[in-house]
Parts: sequence; C-alpha cells; structure tokens
Amino acid sequence: MRLNPLTTEKAVLMIEAENVLTFQTNKGTSKKEIQKEIESLFNVKIEKVRTLVKGNKKHAYVKLKKEFPALDVATKLGIM
Repeated sequence: MRLNPLTTEKAVLMIEAENVLTFQTNKGTSKKEIQKEIESLFNVKIEKVRTLVKGNKKHAYVKLKKEFPALDVATKLGIM
C-alpha cells in the first residue's frame, strides 16, 4: 500500500480547520488498511476515515482524534 500526502490548498485548510489529513492511495485499499497504516506510522489515533474515488486513484480523508493535532503530523511529513 502506498500513501501519498496531498498538499493542495484545500488539504492544508482541512488540516488547520478540521484536524483532517488527506492522502492519495491505491484504489483497492480499504479504510481499515488506511487506518492501521497511519496509526502505526505516526503513533496517532483516528476518529474517522472517509474515501473518495477519482478515476484510478483513491483519496482518503483521515480525521484524527482531538488529542492528536493533524498539524504535528503534517509538520513531520513536511507539508507545513
């Protein structure tokens, strides 16, 4: 599985306003797989995962629990 963070203007606004990180992944990846991967990589807990399929790619919107700021994870990734 491959997770690529999105760095669009909308993605950055969602990090700041809604504590949501946005990733692009393979179309066949399930929400549970995305959740397990992000929780293990960044040592955070996830409240909710939403997905959107665009063509051959899937976008995952990952909402972190309040005690885990998305801004900290985005800084580790080099987005912010």
